[in-house]
Amino acid sequence: MACKGANKIIKQMNYKLTILIIALFFASCEKPNPETQKQNLSGYWEIKTVKMPDGEKKDFNINTVVDYIEIKGDSGTRTKVSPKFDGTYTSNGVSENFTLKIEDDSLRMYYKTPFDEWKETVIKAKDSSLTVINRDNKIYTYSKFKKFDLGKLIKPKISCLFSSLNLT
Repeated sequence: MACKGANKIIKQMNYKLTILIIALFFASCEKPNPETQKQNLSGYWEIKTVKMPDGEKKDFNINTVVDYIEIKGDSGTRTKVSPKFDGTYTSNGVSENFTLKIEDDSLRMYYKTPFDEWKETVIKAKDSSLTVINRDNKIYTYSKFKKFDLGKLIKPKISCLFSSLNLT
């Protein structure tokens, strides 16, 4: 009799575990929400990797230029900027305007310049990471750029140095 009760409990646990696994599977397959992605596009983005169509991957460890993306409604601007040690940025003066459209449950960025037109599809846009694929099937992965402020890095060390020399 005790085994029958234990078997029943085990069957119930297996059933609940199976339901949980199926629910987790469907939750992990959920497509990203393009409206949420749109909200995460604005900011300074530093390229980390480019994955070529043949599978080759190129890593970028140090970047002297980052992309500044600014979104206003269904349009935006992408500008190449160079971070400076004081925490500010210098622009090269060239911006690319784009229009945002949601198509086939994906967020697309349509660029148009006097020289060319192209589209990028946003694969992932979270607070700290951005991944897009372009018309050449190259996948670009960016991370949110963390600006550095040399003044904030040096000032505490200088204060510490002066206090140790009794110059303050």
